[in-house]
Amino acid sequence: MEKAASLSGGKAGGECFLAVEKSLSGKRWLSRPFDGRASLTLAQRAGIPEIVGRLLAARGVGLEEVDAFLNPKLNRLLPDPDHLKGMKAACERLSSAIVQGEQIAVFADYDVDGATSSALLSRFFSAVGGRCRIYIPDRLREGYGPNEEALLGLLSEGISVVVTADCGTSAHAPLEAAARAGLDVIVVDHHESEARLPPAVAVINPNRLDENSPHGQLAAVGVAFLLTVALNRTLRQAGWYQSRARRHPEPDLLQWLDLVALGTICDVAPLTGVNRALVAQGLKVMARRSNPGLKALADAVGLDEPPGTYHVGFILGPRINAGGRIGAADLGARLLATDDEGEAASIAVRLDELNQRRREIEAMVFEQALAQVETARSETAPLILAVGEDWHPGVIGIVASRLKERYGRPTCVVSLAGTEGQGSARSVTGIDLGAAVIAARQAGLLVKGGGHAMAAGFMVEREHMPELGRFLGERLAEAADATAGGPVLHLDGAMKTAAADLDLVAALKRVEPFGAGNPEPRFAITNARLGYADVVGKEKNHLRCVLCGDGGRRLNAIAFRAMEVDLGLALKNHGGALFHIAGRLRENVWRGRQSVQLIIDDAAPA
Repeated sequence: MEKAASLSGGKAGGECFLAVEKSLSGKRWLSRPFDGRASLTLAQRAGIPEIVGRLLAARGVGLEEVDAFLNPKLNRLLPDPDHLKGMKAACERLSSAIVQGEQIAVFADYDVDGATSSALLSRFFSAVGGRCRIYIPDRLREGYGPNEEALLGLLSEGISVVVTADCGTSAHAPLEAAARAGLDVIVVDHHESEARLPPAVAVINPNRLDENSPHGQLAAVGVAFLLTVALNRTLRQAGWYQSRARRHPEPDLLQWLDLVALGTICDVAPLTGVNRALVAQGLKVMARRSNPGLKALADAVGLDEPPGTYHVGFILGPRINAGGRIGAADLGARLLATDDEGEAASIAVRLDELNQRRREIEAMVFEQALAQVETARSETAPLILAVGEDWHPGVIGIVASRLKERYGRPTCVVSLAGTEGQGSARSVTGIDLGAAVIAARQAGLLVKGGGHAMAAGFMVEREHMPELGRFLGERLAEAADATAGGPVLHLDGAMKTAAADLDLVAALKRVEPFGAGNPEPRFAITNARLGYADVVGKEKNHLRCVLCGDGGRRLNAIAFRAMEVDLGLALKNHGGALFHIAGRLRENVWRGRQSVQLIIDDAAPA
């Protein structure tokens, strides 16, 4: 690719890229390291543009892995579900329940991963003639995961089998109560576990301590999909679909990959291995708009183009989450599970409204948490901790994520109410926050808690908050020292505005889908002058601008939420100064005209 010659890389290691030690967002810029010889070899032997070879090399993709990475197919990446412990036992119990006409309930988390997992399982059970209902706990009244009252309530309704989705691995006491009462429970989860598992018919979790599965990156909906594959096979082998009396033909499981992609992306699961295939194929299914709920939600927000990971993660996902955060917890699952177009349209509008309300609540809590952190924070503390009275529990996870991005350190945000506090935590690469939360629970500092390396949740008694903060800080100190140095932005190269054309954008698309584990390429536009800059958006917090480079080549750009921080103010009041502008290149279509747009992440004076 000829344009690749106009791209330049930076030196690997600790030397700052373009000498930016502290950007307008307070970040050090580092070059994403890559082996130049390896990238050239990849490009030549695989017949791909040099820039694509460079990106693959920087992401650790070897020559023998290139085809699978660029063309992720389920027929070669999807594992045999039976390799997971508990899978056969789960299929035996569920197939028996379906054949015998027993009532099954799916007890799921209230986030997108839980909503997609429950909708997927519900649709599968219905398609094969099973009797199923979905139960989503109320975030404020019941909290996360199975609880004894709800499980026994399901038993009293005639439910004989409960499948937990995206929860259950750490629910020892509730599952013990269910077992005593004679309720069979199957756990489908992906969160980190202790050595001791809760009593259940089966615990299917690639992250069990005694599990040797290489697919620990799966989101819960990915594990649920493997369960449908295995259960479908069990029913087929039992002759269930061949029975003349049956009116339920064997379902096409691929039709539900849109749900798998949605949950995987929104749970920020690494888009590596089988997840790449699940998401790549799932986005194709999503583009067909065959799920009434997703179609209605896309219509409600005016999304009329084939969805990518950005649309899923930042447009559709937050709205599906909004019900569980500040509204009716089951709205997301109901939207994805219904085939009634009228019901879907009504729920979609409601979720869009709730999302707007969620944003208002989030802004208020974030402002308070930020002020608290700025007043009390230490430059060397391994943990950012914000604690507030009666902060809405539905937004503390988002606030924790925003603080983590701002400071580049693991963050816990806790909402206190009465004698207890509900906490949400987000981490950075290299620091396992889920393990720390589990350790705190084992030490008696938490009422309950769990999660995975990058995210966790917990309940804590108010009196234990000071001790919990010290415990987590000490627990994370060593790992934090290894990742010290402040927030970092990794860049894949630098270019002039003239290099940012549609040919380059087309080449970058070869590396999609982007997400955790396969970050979207970021480049620095060097020595750019802002020819235009104006505040846009309903809340007047975005900055739209035009970057002017050598030879008069112009590049449209936008910085989302930039006016909330120093970045936006500096670019808006640029005074004709030159900047290095870092961001991601996207194709923009307006009235049938294609152009390139830079999504600005950061900037620094040139």
